Amino acid sequence: MTTAQTEAPEKATTSAQRDDIRNIAIIAHVDHGKTTLVDAMLWQSGVFRENQEVVERVMDSNDLEREKGITILAKNTSVRFGKYKINIVDTPGHADFGGEVERILKMVDGVLLLVDASEGPLPQTRFVLKKALELKLTPIVVINKIDRKDARTQEVLNEIYDLFIDLDADEHQLEFPVLYTIARDGICRTTQDGEDHKLEPLFQEIIRSIPAPQYDTTMPLQMLILNLGYSEFVGRLAVGRMMNGTIRAKQDVGLVREDGSVEKGRITYLYGFEGLERAEIEEAGPGDIVAIAGFEDVNIGDTVTDPNDPRPLERVSIDEPTVSMMFSINTSPFAGQEGTLVTARNLKDRLYREILTNVALHVEAGDTDATFKVSGRGELQMAILIETMRREGFELTASKPQVITRTVDGKRLEPMEHLVVDCPEDYVGIVTQKMAGRKGRMSNMVNHGTGRVRLEFRIPSRGLIGFRSQFLTDTRGTGLLNHLFDGYEPWQGEIEHRTNGALVADRSGAVTGYSIEHAQERGEMFVEASDKVYEGMVVGENAKEDDIAVNITKEKKLTNIRSSTSDIAAHLFPARKMSLEQALEWIGDDEALEVTPKSLRIRKRTLGSGDRARDARKG
Repeated sequence: MTTAQTEAPEKATTSAQRDDIRNIAIIAHVDHGKTTLVDAMLWQSGVFRENQEVVERVMDSNDLEREKGITILAKNTSVRFGKYKINIVDTPGHADFGGEVERILKMVDGVLLLVDASEGPLPQTRFVLKKALELKLTPIVVINKIDRKDARTQEVLNEIYDLFIDLDADEHQLEFPVLYTIARDGICRTTQDGEDHKLEPLFQEIIRSIPAPQYDTTMPLQMLILNLGYSEFVGRLAVGRMMNGTIRAKQDVGLVREDGSVEKGRITYLYGFEGLERAEIEEAGPGDIVAIAGFEDVNIGDTVTDPNDPRPLERVSIDEPTVSMMFSINTSPFAGQEGTLVTARNLKDRLYREILTNVALHVEAGDTDATFKVSGRGELQMAILIETMRREGFELTASKPQVITRTVDGKRLEPMEHLVVDCPEDYVGIVTQKMAGRKGRMSNMVNHGTGRVRLEFRIPSRGLIGFRSQFLTDTRGTGLLNHLFDGYEPWQGEIEHRTNGALVADRSGAVTGYSIEHAQERGEMFVEASDKVYEGMVVGENAKEDDIAVNITKEKKLTNIRSSTSDIAAHLFPARKMSLEQALEWIGDDEALEVTPKSLRIRKRTLGSGDRARDARKG
């Protein structure tokens, strides 16, 4: 540790810095190559042996991250470059997981902004960069995928400058260095058409541009908890950054909670991060990112400090949720047949355990002991939580996502989104038509001359509920859709959700091919022959706007009279199988989604047809 130079060396200073450490976060939009670049940095810094078998996107360790190809949970690693240790944090790129990004940026002193050489800055790029600039973090810009045939590197760089200016970057932040990479191949250039190098220029730029961690020599121990983990060996782990002082294993410390209370305890284990491994260490100082064990009840935002001189750090602030859903136990006739965790106590414990590590989620008690209101950033975040729970063996019922409104000065305000659509020119008409029906207002339209057009809209958050699957259908799967929370506006009026009604089973039993043949004339089916159904379960989508009760279990009557058409085989259309996200988008206000480890079933909230009719008469 060396004392920092100041403008007036004759005056005593308490400020110092760690010259041997750099802390950096990699931020970008979804699928711009963050995790792939981290892979290359790990390989080229010697973290892996030459003959070691390592999966691609090694930082995406969560099963859902691998399946969906996105980063959901922020994770940290470290690499060595000469005498320097570079701590790297890989952050999520999807707006729904922004809560991860906001707190993780508190760990670092600079950011590596990764931008696709063709797509340029997208909504999540703006969101994360805005947070980084507000925290006065030093940026390095990396333009990735420069080998793409449709790369427009210089235009993208100009767009990045425009974005920095639009976000009120200061003069120092505007003087960012720029590097050009092909992360997949581990190649880096210092100029657009320059010579190909390995990633050494990138490492050198990190050492040169990212500030070394600063600390105050007069302050006691201060460590801000920014992430949580769990070890079967030592229990709850608290991960954070050392701001001031030093910490040692077996040291007595104080934990300052949100209410200001101080709990005394002892550090039983102290871990540092070397490559992808968590290694036990004896001591850590300012700037180090470490994990500690010793406190079973610890929350994100707490401060570990000197118990005799407790000095809490500023807690992490997170943007408020914009979407809520009701979670309840599974009450269908098939409850308990596929899952092992089916009680209200199981559901409550799991949801409250989730908010210990996921600061962007809120959980409140519902109208009954078996119902909970879960609020978050968006449908995808909710879908990830539900999918994780069903894989753990849970059964639950989820309602349609609803936006969270505010009342200010007697006016009802609703959350708005900045929506960016990238689609072929042929589909501009249908997209703008659908946007108008969902109260979307076009703010920008750019045609790069490549056959694709970028459209920007400001649209109510509820206008996007149920839109993604319809958008992919309208654009034949060729469109890209990205959105970002963009403040509040007065209520925009009613928005049509789903124009089609539902085909609802009127009795329980097994589905028959004979009944499907007759029912499919009315609409699209969700079930196949031999599937089990119950009264009130939605078995298809009606071609018209009304709900229709259908007998989907009816069998063909057998007679001893043979007709000329009796041997003609039934012609059945393939059933429409919806993913979890598609099902959440499809359901209406009077419907719910039954989720089990093996099945997704759409149902009416009130199962009995007579009960539904009575509710309808009551209005």
